[in-house]
Amino acid sequence: MEPEAVTDTAPRPAGRTVFSQGWRDVTFLHWATDPAVVAPLLPPGTRPDELDGATYVGLIPFRMRRIGLLGAPGLPWLGSFAETNVRLYSVDGAGRRGVVFRSLDADRLLPVLAARWVAGLPYLWSRMRVRRDGDVLTYTSRRRWPGPRGASSRVVVRVGARLADPGPLAAFLTGRWGLHQTAGGRPAYWPNEHPAWPLHAAELLGCSDDLVAAAGLPGVGGAPDSVLFSPGVDVRFGPRLR
Repeated sequence: MEPEAVTDTAPRPAGRTVFSQGWRDVTFLHWATDPAVVAPLLPPGTRPDELDGATYVGLIPFRMRRIGLLGAPGLPWLGSFAETNVRLYSVDGAGRRGVVFRSLDADRLLPVLAARWVAGLPYLWSRMRVRRDGDVLTYTSRRRWPGPRGASSRVVVRVGARLADPGPLAAFLTGRWGLHQTAGGRPAYWPNEHPAWPLHAAELLGCSDDLVAAAGLPGVGGAPDSVLFSPGVDVRFGPRLR
């Protein structure tokens, strides 16, 4: 089956709300990669999603805001923290495009433990900070547990103008409406819904990162092929699908 079209809003309803959250001050760094490099790292039943013959590896630092469960109001402190994820781009046999998380570093231990145990996601506990000085944001992360301990990341970007037409690559990288994972030994797809991303140009002022290599992609690095910023969106996830 052909993959569903890339859109700026979810192609289907996610269903009842399992949990909700806000993603704020999001920087997207992406490197074009040979699909053959990524394929062994994806869950069964999925393959690398491609644009013009390439797939992408993303390093995404941001601020998580107010995670809420089952439609309840989001938690202001426990549910709000800095996060950085390393993600890949996937499509399954039903044509559903998604992401695959190789790692999700966060600086709140209890949400990390809950996400690992309940959701089966590869969260890791890190010491993290997001600092903003005018139009310059600095994201820092240093891993605490479970490892590799000391794996770190520092990303500095200058936010530019709002993009009226971000283009097909930006749509491919950010127009994702679910995640693929293995849950209970079986492939699963976890759909989400959120408004279209408000995207800005961004200039990368500095990047020193070990997280991509620690996620099983030691050959990815150098100048990224795409740098974008968004002030963020609110998102809700529905029930997992098989």
